[in-house]
Amino acid sequence: MIQSLFKPFRSRPKTYTAVELRPSYRVPLGLLILAGILALVQPIVATLVGLLGLLLVVQTKTLRFCFTETDFDLYRGQTCIRSFPYANWSNWRIFWTPVPMLFYFREVNSIHFLPIVFDPQTLQACLEERCPRLD
Repeated sequence: MIQSLFKPFRSRPKTYTAVELRPSYRVPLGLLILAGILALVQPIVATLVGLLGLLLVVQTKTLRFCFTETDFDLYRGQTCIRSFPYANWSNWRIFWTPVPMLFYFREVNSIHFLPIVFDPQTLQACLEERCPRLD
């Protein structure tokens, strides 16, 4: 009977609810505004910046990013295109924090750069909770 009182304590792993990042059009619209301004002085550069802005508008509309318990998932519609397991991550960073524009993360065998076409505050909170930075 005494042995049943002293059962070893087993900690349960922390469970997370899935979080889907809301789209954010700040970076794409910023590029389109910049293209409009550049059109006055550099039409060729303005065209390239404008095309990049349009591409990012389309990606913002069609792609979804979701934090699950074990992975960072990329969806197009209802189809999961790619999963990035947190266990493979070695580091991450959000560049230009006052105006977040670029999200970088490194996996064991690859490096990824994503334009921030989603809510940067939710991204930062989920990253700090699920895979704290090493540096």
